[in-house]
Amino acid sequence: MKPAALAPNLIDHFYRGGDRIAALRGIEQTSEFQPEEWLGATVSRADHGDIGLARTVDGELLRDLVGADPAAWVGPDHADAASSSDTGILVKLLDARQRLPVHVHPSRAFATSHLDCPYGKTEAWFVLDAEPGAAVHLGWSEPVDSDELDRRRDAQDSEWMLSRMNRIEVSRGMGVVVPAGTVHAIDEGIFLAEVQEPTDFSIVLEWSVTTSTRDESHLGLGFDTVMPAVSVDALGPDALQGLISRADLTARSATAASVLAPAADPYFRVLHAAPTTGGAVALDPGFAVALVLEGAGEFVGRDERADYRAGQVFAVPSGFGPWEVRGTGSVLVATPGVGWPHSLAAGGIV
Repeated sequence: MKPAALAPNLIDHFYRGGDRIAALRGIEQTSEFQPEEWLGATVSRADHGDIGLARTVDGELLRDLVGADPAAWVGPDHADAASSSDTGILVKLLDARQRLPVHVHPSRAFATSHLDCPYGKTEAWFVLDAEPGAAVHLGWSEPVDSDELDRRRDAQDSEWMLSRMNRIEVSRGMGVVVPAGTVHAIDEGIFLAEVQEPTDFSIVLEWSVTTSTRDESHLGLGFDTVMPAVSVDALGPDALQGLISRADLTARSATAASVLAPAADPYFRVLHAAPTTGGAVALDPGFAVALVLEGAGEFVGRDERADYRAGQVFAVPSGFGPWEVRGTGSVLVATPGVGWPHSLAAGGIV
């Protein structure tokens, strides 16, 4: 069973961006408001029908392919997944040409009890490019009072929120894990690959910089219900550093290197595979989304091979078996977390 090359899947959104996605993928940007591409997605945008679902270059929905043969796509333990088309991850390209709002994603425990879903939305960012001085904002730098946060949210006091968050200047090769419940925002000028739990749940604290309204910012549950999912504790320096990693995308190695901090491992992993001249990088069997940043070559599985080139994206099925990246490629490989899907069936991680 071979990896499936995926067609472009640009998403129209409220914020500007997308030119660096188009350049990487070798496609045309038809609007300045196409700042995201959803890669290998078997879930869609919240309240937007089928928007977001990935298709192969032949036009087939990946969701339907996985659902028709989950054992081949996600492996023999597929019965423990959330559905027959569940792959355990969602991968995006995100190219922000304006700042994104302060927002929060719920945990698995909150999603299970309030949203009838076993997944929350822990996510991670891996920076592919950033303008000088561009930053992300992650967690509170000091504890905040929950009543005061409610007042500032209702007043849409962006300056108050941002001034109390940790500001982290980013550069190519930096990874940042964003735990569920943690406030965050992304500056303009940043191009990144985002890997996350496969949902589209967001609690938006700063809707005034979006096209959404207050009533569209609390998951349909009301702020009284969702605000307990928002941490008001400080994310201190040691904890913050434990969420940050740095990788050299120019390095070549015989082994795949993890580009995210270990805090990501229970939810997802992102590996960098860049073989040395004439060599190969071995990868374990299992569902994966492979993004080719540079170069060309072959993915070689147990019985099949697939050519790749820069800018392509592939959904790699478990049925491809243990596989290798060969050639001159620089490839990001995103996989579900360690222990998935058993961890999900066992109640997951809160």
